[in-house]
Amino acid sequence: MDSNPATPNVITSDSKASTLIDAVADWLMAEALGKTDVEHLLDQCSLRLNAAGIPVWRSVVGFQILHPLYSALTFTWFRDSGLQETTQLPTSREPGDDWLKSPLYHVVMNKLPFIRRHLTGPEKILDFEMFDSLAEQGATDYLGYAVQFTGDDFGEMGQNGLIGSWVTDRPGGFTDGDIQSLFRIQQRLAVACKMVIKEQITENVLSAYLGPDAGRQVLNGQISLGDGETTHAVIWFSDLRNSSGLADSLTPEEFISLINEYFQCMAGAVLANGGEVLRFIGDAVLAIFPIRDGHDNEAQACATALAAAHEAVERMSTLNEKRNAENKDPLGFGIGLHVGDVMYGNIGVPERVEFSVVGPAANEAARIETLTKTLGHQVIFSDHFTKAVEEDWQSLGKHELRGVGDPMEVFYLKDLGT
Repeated sequence: MDSNPATPNVITSDSKASTLIDAVADWLMAEALGKTDVEHLLDQCSLRLNAAGIPVWRSVVGFQILHPLYSALTFTWFRDSGLQETTQLPTSREPGDDWLKSPLYHVVMNKLPFIRRHLTGPEKILDFEMFDSLAEQGATDYLGYAVQFTGDDFGEMGQNGLIGSWVTDRPGGFTDGDIQSLFRIQQRLAVACKMVIKEQITENVLSAYLGPDAGRQVLNGQISLGDGETTHAVIWFSDLRNSSGLADSLTPEEFISLINEYFQCMAGAVLANGGEVLRFIGDAVLAIFPIRDGHDNEAQACATALAAAHEAVERMSTLNEKRNAENKDPLGFGIGLHVGDVMYGNIGVPERVEFSVVGPAANEAARIETLTKTLGHQVIFSDHFTKAVEEDWQSLGKHELRGVGDPMEVFYLKDLGT
């Protein structure tokens, strides 16, 4: 008896394209579980889409971050040149016209899942300024999108999700199959980016509130009372003069603004020279310059701290010149620098811990700074510090430090804070 021959397995171009898109989707999910960054995700995803037959010429992703300096990041990729633009929107700046007049702003404000525009041919619609520029560069089709992370409102700047776009330069634009594939991929790209963004936000917040080293230790699991390590370091302690009087004479808003200007001079100088700000104690700054093994490294750390002190004094001079021009009294300050071993870790109670530096050396640095109030010099150094760096040190004699057993000889520099 005859039987019908078996139908051969035919691999169509559509099924091949689907398999390639599946591979891109699987790759994104694997990346979401690993250690990566948004730049790598956008670059590799765009390259893989091109390899899968979707001719992406330009791709963009943007999202909001929690960072003391920037409120949002945008990355732009081009097929011929790779990742080209990284736009950082400062927290202090209002959104510009480029954003307010963009198709993605239109998507966010109107709570649209996407916007598509043909940029050439009889169906072209150039209703946003940027479309004219894209068309002049050879672009033929634009697909912008927004992916919301949770059920809350997306927000004016896209605070609660990912925004992005795909642009092609293929004659005729994206096919219907391309659009469906891009819808699928952008959801998975958003998932992978969300994992990176959430991790980066956590690191940014911990770094902003604890400092980079303490933040890393917390992320590594050192969160129990007593967790920590002994660190050999240059210890910086600085303080603002007459802060109580200033607080009484200013409004709370004015006083906070003044304190932040002062911290920008002190903590800003520490950070600019590689130090780590550990705590803001009222109007005081506690910071360290960690010392690695070896005398040379101690000398280097002391030299770096000295450079930070010079910069802090220069910044305060500039600030006081500004205050003088505004008919305001100059701000006084003191800086104490010391070297020693400190315990760097968790203190407090089991239910509420804080990362900080404790130990005799930290206390001694604070006491050295106190001497600046009576000895007539804004920056004073311990004898241990001066032995590590060759300078024209001037002795101020030995002084009793409250809470410290033996008197300590302290020094100043003629060209610094006098």
